[in-house]
Amino acid sequence: MTTTNKPPALFWVIAVIALIWNGMGAMAYIGQQMMTPEALEMLPEAERALYNDIPVWVTSAFAIAVWGGVLGAILMLLRKKLAKTIFLISLLGIIVQMIYNFFISGAMDVYGPGGMIMPVMVIIIGIFLVWYCTQATTKGWLK
Repeated sequence: MTTTNKPPALFWVIAVIALIWNGMGAMAYIGQQMMTPEALEMLPEAERALYNDIPVWVTSAFAIAVWGGVLGAILMLLRKKLAKTIFLISLLGIIVQMIYNFFISGAMDVYGPGGMIMPVMVIIIGIFLVWYCTQATTKGWLK
């Protein structure tokens, strides 16, 4: 006799929201990578300088964060416990990127304290997804 441990409806809601959230992050990444010189010229000088000075390691961390998040959400929807590991790798990418944004780039000077709301949300959601997948694995929802 086999028993299944079906996840509750909230699990599916969180998994779908995680995919949408991380999909928006992926779109932001693509938008940043495909920004034309003309679009860059339309930004205020201080913002333009931020974009022009992004090191490769920060762009790499951004890519790991967003594509890891998308993959983690897909794995979560497929009920694979590998989702937790992938979300953890994504969170590490988020942390590396945010260390640069908060402490190295000078973004706070350009955008002000209000410009830090979204980055803080990204960190919180990243932590939540790792935690939630840990709980889901413990409860047998992810295999």
